[in-house]
Amino acid sequence: MVKYFLGVNVLKSSWDQVFAAFWQRYPNPYSKHVLSEDILYREVTPDHKLLTRKLLTKTNRLPRWAERFFPANVAHAVYVIEDSVMDPINKTLISFTWNINHATIMSVEERCTYCENSENTNWTEIKREAWVSSKVLGFTRPIQEFGLARFRSNVTKALKGFEYILAKMQGDAPPRTLVETAKEATEKAKETALAAKEKARDLATKAATKKKQQYV
Repeated sequence: MVKYFLGVNVLKSSWDQVFAAFWQRYPNPYSKHVLSEDILYREVTPDHKLLTRKLLTKTNRLPRWAERFFPANVAHAVYVIEDSVMDPINKTLISFTWNINHATIMSVEERCTYCENSENTNWTEIKREAWVSSKVLGFTRPIQEFGLARFRSNVTKALKGFEYILAKMQGDAPPRTLVETAKEATEKAKETALAAKEKARDLATKAATKKKQQYV
């Protein structure tokens, strides 16, 4: 048995803007579980469609009851393939994603269709479908329920991430949180202190060299 998910969301941005944001959506503050993305293949077809294949690496935080299914020497990172087909003439973008490791324990397949909203062509509609399955005998149902709950949570994060990138592209990025501001200030302070330390060391070296030359 497979758990099925169907959801429709609307982004209040044009299809062209969403298409551009699609390629810039990582990193963002809401998708920190996405560690990396690499383009494996890209082609423009004779009918002007853009075909792309990506490899995404994501973290895989597990509940305690699920850790028994992962041997200690096996990485918990999840590797995901993302295929996409962009049609600029019909203004559609279809993406397919599926995990290529840990698939026996839990497999998540997703299909997203981005198109102009029928009620407002300045908005973009996202139809999202997902299929969650597991081959672990005796634990199929709880694993599928966990996978579906995790998927729903990631959908919320993905939408917030999209909105963040779209706002940033339009020069209206949401204000930074106090934690983010403090972290940035701390990093800048460290860089300033390091630069000052290096400069002091350089001045000390030059002074020592000059003093030594005076006695030669």
